[in-house]
Amino acid sequence: MRRRTRPAEADHPAERLLFELPPRLPEDPKFPRLRHPVWTEHKANLIARYLYYFVLITKHGTYIDGFAGPQRPENPEMWSARLVLESEPRRLRHFYLFDKSADQIALLEALRASQPKVPGRTIQISEGDFNTTVRQLLRSGKIKQTEAAFCLLDQRTFQCHWRTLARLAEYKRKGRPKIELFYFLAVSWLPRALSGVRDNRLLKNWWDRKDWKQLKEWSTDKIRDELVTRFKNELGYKYALPYPIFEAVGSANIIYYMIHATDHDEAPKLMTRAYNKAIQPRETPEQFLMGFARRDAKT
Repeated sequence: MRRRTRPAEADHPAERLLFELPPRLPEDPKFPRLRHPVWTEHKANLIARYLYYFVLITKHGTYIDGFAGPQRPENPEMWSARLVLESEPRRLRHFYLFDKSADQIALLEALRASQPKVPGRTIQISEGDFNTTVRQLLRSGKIKQTEAAFCLLDQRTFQCHWRTLARLAEYKRKGRPKIELFYFLAVSWLPRALSGVRDNRLLKNWWDRKDWKQLKEWSTDKIRDELVTRFKNELGYKYALPYPIFEAVGSANIIYYMIHATDHDEAPKLMTRAYNKAIQPRETPEQFLMGFARRDAKT
């Protein structure tokens, strides 16, 4: 029987739930209740499942992927951009896929060419440093203020600058929900990466705060918690929750935390549901919407 602890105060019911971890790990009241650990092989499923749920409700959406090429081309089932593009029903309308590598761009071009034509759907691919190229997208105003927007930041370690996060968070006008962020923090190799940094500009851009030198002395838990706090206090997100991605089935080793930052009141509940069902057969739209309606009727 798993141990339970008393939840800490939180801003939202989903944040008051407990985090159910494998027996070898302690529970932490800062996290939502997670019943079925997600491992690295299925992290793309988590993003795709969440967006599947969200678009069933909103029936529209814009998807931005800052590092969109496949990290493991030999395993296409681990490619987030592919899973999201091919998810049915195809209600996400606009895709903006970025990558710095010419080889990855070629794979993205092939992916786009393989997709069926869907009226009103656009897929834009941009080559270059995401921190620079995304500015052009945001300045263009192509992302509608009224459309739900999501940005996946599956960086290797320090590739996404803090100021890029700020630009994404500030894009929507006051009163509109911000662009949702799915931010991957690679905690497994973070200490080694920090100790190996030779160009201080890398950490300065990634952290963008005067205490960047202290990062090498902090634990990965402290860095994670500080990021969560900054997503709320500095970027202004209503909710920010870290979801652990484990190394493999049965492993207690956490490779990443996926920090989900959002303003939508339903989003933390949908993400927790997506996490718990990421490796299970997908519900039909009718099954999901029926369960969603029943839950609302009880509240």
